[in-house]
Amino acid sequence: MTDRPAADRTEDLACIDEVEIITDYLEGTLPAAEVRRLERHLDTCPGCTEYLHQMRTLAGSLGGLRARSVPAEMRDGLIAAFGQLRNR
Repeated sequence: MTDRPAADRTEDLACIDEVEIITDYLEGTLPAAEVRRLERHLDTCPGCTEYLHQMRTLAGSLGGLRARSVPAEMRDGLIAAFGQLRNR
């Protein structure tokens, strides 16, 4: 499980939990205690570390995209799709 003493442990995150909070982590809105839990998880999980890297890459790629360069219909569809993902 872990080599940390029980007194130093808080509830560990499962990978699915990490995926749910990664956006808040990247936006800097995740509470400090959750940041520490997530970073401990990332220290031991190569899959989630890779996912974080992919999300950072994606965010960096989309950073230069401006609202006016995306057709309104496409933008509305993307917003709806992301909203559905977040509500799962």
